[in-house]
Amino acid sequence: MNYRHAFHAGNFADVVKHALFCRLLRYLQRKDGAFRIYDTHSGPGLYDLSGDEATRTMEHEAGISALLEADAAVRDHPLLADYLAIVRPEHAAGRYPGSPLIARRLMRPQDRLSAYELHDEDAAALKRLFAGDPAVKAIALDGWLALGAHLPPKEKRGLVLIDPPFEKPSEVDDISGALAKAVARWRGGTYAVWYPIKRPAMVERLRASLAAIALDEIAFAEFLREPMTTEERFVGTGMAVINPPFVFREEAETLLSLLAPVLGRGSMATSSVKVARAGA
Repeated sequence: MNYRHAFHAGNFADVVKHALFCRLLRYLQRKDGAFRIYDTHSGPGLYDLSGDEATRTMEHEAGISALLEADAAVRDHPLLADYLAIVRPEHAAGRYPGSPLIARRLMRPQDRLSAYELHDEDAAALKRLFAGDPAVKAIALDGWLALGAHLPPKEKRGLVLIDPPFEKPSEVDDISGALAKAVARWRGGTYAVWYPIKRPAMVERLRASLAAIALDEIAFAEFLREPMTTEERFVGTGMAVINPPFVFREEAETLLSLLAPVLGRGSMATSSVKVARAGA
């Protein structure tokens, strides 16, 4: 696998994904009891925006950099407060935090994180980032295997973030197969699956396969910075959430509307949040 997220760190898709991720974590914290976060494709956890990979693409300029320069009405919105409080100081230092570091910054003393990464170099960086932190397990392991072996957590409550590179033709089958096993083992967990929107047929297949796995509700939050075309271009980003919080639809709709004028290309951005019950 040649994919390295360092080329894309802080881009528009990261902004959408991580803003929604923060809201899911905050919802879990409405109860005092501990919960566990599983991050199946963690990467190194922190990205250098001045490094060779990021400067080749400069994708962060139309992502987090654009958001941090947006109008105060957007930057100061309460639904973005947690995300920007974490990202702003890292950005000022020329870095962008990945999902495991964002999760760690939001965790309470009782919460725990299991972060998985298969790529040797990134797994080593992830271990260094969290060295000596008893609240985090940084594990060099295929995240798909983790879903079958490490669920359910002793904390009983929690969130699984699945953020694969979508480079393999089998990716949809890998996701649906692993998730089916995970949901069977841990029915009460919340599962968030990120996906790129560039191939309509793939998106339709993924939606259908995830809807078939969901035992109760599933939500699809999608953001397109420009209209879909017949060409295979990365025009949007989506997050499917199995067992979504009851506030997810409203918060996601608000967040995507806030981000549209910042992350969209001109006035072409669109978004949607759809919630369906299993079997409907």
